[in-house]
Amino acid sequence: MPVHRPRVEITYCTGCRWLLRSAWMAQELLSTFRNELGEVALVPGSGGIFEIRVDDRLIWSRQSQGGFPDPSRLKQLVRDCIAPDKDLGHADRRAKG
Repeated sequence: MPVHRPRVEITYCTGCRWLLRSAWMAQELLSTFRNELGEVALVPGSGGIFEIRVDDRLIWSRQSQGGFPDPSRLKQLVRDCIAPDKDLGHADRRAKG
């Protein structure tokens, strides 16, 4: 039986030209969680949307949180959902120090 590997979905505003930002964030996540993630999907949207979901759970909303997560924060949010015991190295140390 196949093991479930989480899906991250990044919905971005095409009118705001946030595709490159979204792709960069996807690359960061796929590099950091290469063994834990099953997929990172980029979903075009409109109206200034920028949201990140892990298996349908909203973990970041530009509208609610104001702006975009920095890479360390994004990795921590994803890690907390999919691999709580994973050490993120410098990303964890930067948050604590």
